[in-house]
Amino acid sequence: MRVISGERKGHPLKAVPGHSTRPTTDKIKESIFNMIGPYFDGGLGLDLYGGSGSLGIEALSRGLDRMIFVDKEMKAIQTIKTNLAACRYEEQTEVYRNEALRALKALKKRDLQFNLVLLDPPYAREKIVQDIEMLLDFSLLDRNVVIMVEHDPSANVPDHIGELLKTKEERYGNTTQVSIYAFASDLEKEEA
Repeated sequence: MRVISGERKGHPLKAVPGHSTRPTTDKIKESIFNMIGPYFDGGLGLDLYGGSGSLGIEALSRGLDRMIFVDKEMKAIQTIKTNLAACRYEEQTEVYRNEALRALKALKKRDLQFNLVLLDPPYAREKIVQDIEMLLDFSLLDRNVVIMVEHDPSANVPDHIGELLKTKEERYGNTTQVSIYAFASDLEKEEA
């Protein structure tokens, strides 16, 4: 595993020890960032199921200003911190050990709005619609937000969630699908 592009291109990243997380392959990660970027002009990101931190670190390398990482597993938190230190991103990041819903409730109190949200939950325990509805309910999304969801192809991922519209989706074999969401009203204005 490595950083694919940007200021930390080629930098190796550690995976979370054990089998509790499923790392995103470099090939899929590159494809994801081609769909959502590939580069960013600043902004604040949220990696809600951080795992190794690979996706959030990639976003930072490609120009995002700040990233908040959340994971409930201690091994994942330790791996994220190790990878952030190796990439010298500690100053631009916050790392929290918490369950997703509790983390969103805590973030609501801070009056933040995210430009990029990365959702790559464990496939067996996906709550994608619930997570996105909470982000909407808590007003945590900038109007120009891009939400990337990596999920099992069999997961029920609707075309609309509240005001958000699925703008792209890509399937990678039988094991992984990526869906991208953005605010529908803004997309309709751009197309007009």
